[in-house]
Amino acid sequence: MPKTIRPEPKGLGRRFAIVASMFNEDIVKRLVDGAVKVLTTHGVRDEDIVVAWAPGAFELPAVARRLTVAGKYAAIVCVGAVIKGETRHDEIVAKAAARGIAEVARDSGVPCTFGVIWALNRKQAEERSGPEVNRGAEAAEAALEMADLFIKLT
Repeated sequence: MPKTIRPEPKGLGRRFAIVASMFNEDIVKRLVDGAVKVLTTHGVRDEDIVVAWAPGAFELPAVARRLTVAGKYAAIVCVGAVIKGETRHDEIVAKAAARGIAEVARDSGVPCTFGVIWALNRKQAEERSGPEVNRGAEAAEAALEMADLFIKLT
């Protein structure tokens, strides 16, 4: 039987950063609240959570990279809301954010999770940042599990 390694959402004694986009801030604030709730529910102390606000979703990877250089965080949760407008600008921003966050995680070795909503309209974004479905909470859960997994893999 092969050895199996499964992560658990453990937060006690670990520090986490949340990088949040100020664009569509009312929706993103709900994502941040969902992420903080999940982190604290799993033992992360308030003083071990830092929330850094970036101007928009496009800037999330740069802020996440800067936080990885600090070497203080078990994982970084990235949240934002990109809503389709009349042009294809949303597509450029959302894809750049996703690709950039993935590159930061891969290049730094620090787990960076993706809680960026890419919605066709405001209603969809609100539904994905609410109490029932919250992409920020989901990204925080993934960050907890990735931090635990990385420790178990060393």
